[in-house]
Amino acid sequence: MKKWRLLSFVFLLTGCVFLMADENAEKLLEAVRKSDVPTVKQLLEAGTDANSKGRYDVTALFFACDRGNVEVVRLLLDNGAEMNVKDTFYGATPLGWAAFNERAAVVELMLERGAEGAEDVLSSAVSRDNKEMVKAVLKKGKLSEEALSNSLQAAVNTEKGEIADMLREAGAKMPEIPEVNISPEQMKLYPGTYKNEERAFVMVFKMEDEKLIGVFGSQPPLTYRPVDEDHNFTAVEFQGINITFKVEDNVSNGFTLKQGDFVVDFQREAPAAEEVAVAEETGTEKSSSTNDFKAGMSLVKKANNWPSFRGEKASGVADGQYPPVQWNEEAQNNILWKVPIPGISHSSPVIWGDKVFITTAVSSDTSAVLRVGLYGDVKPDADVSEHRWEVYCLDRKSGKILWQQLAHQGVPQVKRHTKATQSNSTPVTDGQYLVALFGAEGMYCYDMDGKLLWKKDLGFLDAGWFFDPDYHWGHASSPIIYKDMVIVQCDRQKDSYLAAYKLKDGSEVWKVAREEIPSWASPTVYEGETGAELLTNATNGIRAYNPLTGEEKWVIHGNSEIAVPTPIIAHDLIYITSGYRPIQPIYVIRPGGEGDLTLPDSLDSSEQIVWRKKRGGPYMPTPIVYGDNLYICANNGTLTCLDAKTGEQHYRERLGGRGSGYAFTASPLAADGRLYFFSEDGETYVVKAGNSFEHVSTNEIDEVIMATPAISGGILYIRAENSLYAIAKP
Repeated sequence: MKKWRLLSFVFLLTGCVFLMADENAEKLLEAVRKSDVPTVKQLLEAGTDANSKGRYDVTALFFACDRGNVEVVRLLLDNGAEMNVKDTFYGATPLGWAAFNERAAVVELMLERGAEGAEDVLSSAVSRDNKEMVKAVLKKGKLSEEALSNSLQAAVNTEKGEIADMLREAGAKMPEIPEVNISPEQMKLYPGTYKNEERAFVMVFKMEDEKLIGVFGSQPPLTYRPVDEDHNFTAVEFQGINITFKVEDNVSNGFTLKQGDFVVDFQREAPAAEEVAVAEETGTEKSSSTNDFKAGMSLVKKANNWPSFRGEKASGVADGQYPPVQWNEEAQNNILWKVPIPGISHSSPVIWGDKVFITTAVSSDTSAVLRVGLYGDVKPDADVSEHRWEVYCLDRKSGKILWQQLAHQGVPQVKRHTKATQSNSTPVTDGQYLVALFGAEGMYCYDMDGKLLWKKDLGFLDAGWFFDPDYHWGHASSPIIYKDMVIVQCDRQKDSYLAAYKLKDGSEVWKVAREEIPSWASPTVYEGETGAELLTNATNGIRAYNPLTGEEKWVIHGNSEIAVPTPIIAHDLIYITSGYRPIQPIYVIRPGGEGDLTLPDSLDSSEQIVWRKKRGGPYMPTPIVYGDNLYICANNGTLTCLDAKTGEQHYRERLGGRGSGYAFTASPLAADGRLYFFSEDGETYVVKAGNSFEHVSTNEIDEVIMATPAISGGILYIRAENSLYAIAKP
């Protein structure tokens, strides 16, 4: 008996030791992120492992290199921190993070201690014209003659004279590059759009001034020069990137990209870039007389009310409304009215009867701006000045402001992303109550005349970068109304939850914890023969709950990070997508499932999952099902049309311009045989519904569009950066 008591005590003591170790590891990661040198010293002296890992095997050294604190980096290295480890998500090293954030002093220290990757850092530093980084690498890095030579060539080609002189002083010599003359006919083989399906990489080649220009994703364009006549090219501005085109029968079917140990194959996806450019310049529109949209295919009946994000159940469909397909702000063509709205906000307008409701956040910093376009910066915006969170009610037909209410005033508790705002969530109404959610600043319920009925503190909603909990991006999931409740999805860095509150007084009906990291998708309720299901889209799982109790009904694991698109319903099926690389799934699910519905990698369907695609899901815009088709708009404006019931692809076309920053964030709408797609540049592309791509019109306003518009009574309401537009025929 005494022996068992002794063993129990040993097991208990061992468990306490492991628990303390985990707690200390988390404390170390947090102290490093905050550059808290005394706490870092204290934890390391107490025996905390310098290689303690957080999410995605990120160690403290990653955060130290990211923050650029030389003293913390040195402390970690002195206590055995490994320099050449890689995280399991990006596959980057601590040195890579230091170089990416241009932390020259940290780069120098890491190289001095023997970190690998000096040549990659040098190439990046030359490309970004970072003289301090170049100096650090030349001082401490191990560099081959070839790397020095290639970097000098890049510096000379891009007219970076000071860096070229630094490289020459370090012994770099210009490489002997034989002049290779490729015929214009051969050069015409290469332009076009290429894609790697596995990694969802896209690269576009085009000809400019008789030079081959390549654009990889949202990266700056690079010039590629031929190194021989066998279709081999190398980048001019960024040495070490080599391309080999795969040409058969005078057609380039793809290419292989090599950069050091990184090798990836691309396949041609679209027509040659020159052909596309010609079509743009001449205004030529591809058309089709087949597969016209047939009356009666819409899944949503005519309705003037638009109560929540993208209307009823987020469908985005407004048949019977007949909104215009052409307008122009400069010519005042079909512009019914335009009303300035102070502040910046990505919340959509909602409509009930003759009232339009909209929310905003007004910063006291008059220099506060949005940074739009395609980019991948993770650091939050620096604006933490005092804000006013406001709710507006306007007359639907005239734009007259009927009332406005100040919900909250103060300093934001959570920072926003440079592309987000302090008012991202779309309000929701049932004609009696209006609920506005302002993230960490709380949820507010009004009657239709603007009287505040109640308010609710939902806690510190710190949605942000999944990789680093200190980088806040702001809350964006919108509330929904079901029966007599308002339901919110609050996925954050810690203690995520789903909750329902009574509309009449804000009292809690139910609240369930979720093992989730930040997401930005809004929930949707399905109602059908199998009952009601509350649907949520998030990283750790796509889930369905009982909307009356919060009890989980089923789950699908294996979703992508940064889940943004909202679940939608059509054909008595559930469509849930996500698109943060490299996982970009599309799921079509039968309601009524139970338990774990996760598919093994070898299967793309099951009894409950009608079909699944592992690639092709959208990152930001929620897709739309209209008629028999599923339409998916990527951030860069690539429109894919799939059969909604089978997943068969009908077409893939590009909307609008092809600049490296050209972006789509707002979700598409559909009405009366037409689809509406909204770019951040203020352009709306109207496309005919059907199995073939047919462009109808392109329309412009003079402001950025980030919020998803609304349709009511034949009027298209566009929430732009500074104004609310009503677009309608006279």
